[in-house]
Amino acid sequence: METSRPLDSLNQSRGKRVLIELKNGKQFVGILQAFDIHINVVLDEVEELENGELKRKLGTAFIRGDTIIIISPQ
Repeated sequence: METSRPLDSLNQSRGKRVLIELKNGKQFVGILQAFDIHINVVLDEVEELENGELKRKLGTAFIRGDTIIIISPQ
């Protein structure tokens, strides 16, 4: 019986675009480059979204894991 752990699922998204939503309501879309056991993440080609619309492009960003409520593959 094979079980999938949350970090395994996140690892499968490495190199792919993900949507991240923060506790403060901000949303970011970017290519997942790296993460650690605290779910701190590094994204490339980051775009900040506001109400689903592009607000600004950020390039590379580090997002602290304890601010994240959702990580979703796109």
